[in-house]
Amino acid sequence: MKKEDILRKLASRKFWVALAGFIGSLLVAFNIGENDIAQVTAVITAFGSLMVYILSESAVDAASASANQTLTQTHTEKTTATQTVLSKDLNAEKTENKQ
Repeated sequence: MKKEDILRKLASRKFWVALAGFIGSLLVAFNIGENDIAQVTAVITAFGSLMVYILSESAVDAASASANQTLTQTHTEKTTATQTVLSKDLNAEKTENKQ
């Protein structure tokens, strides 16, 4: 399993709900007290919520950085193209003035 697949699963709310349900069911099967089951389930869902938030924010930050890099590259390319055109125009004007 790839790292991206594991991170995608950890960022899934469905995964954390399923995990809490599975562990809660096991605790019921082993006659663990209701308060203990509620506490374990609360810890799992709290940790799951935190993981989903962290992984989602990192994905948003990565997408934003990528978009920002693309905008910067496009701006640089347009500036270079504009400078080239202006340079050609100035060179043509100088040549015309010499004649």
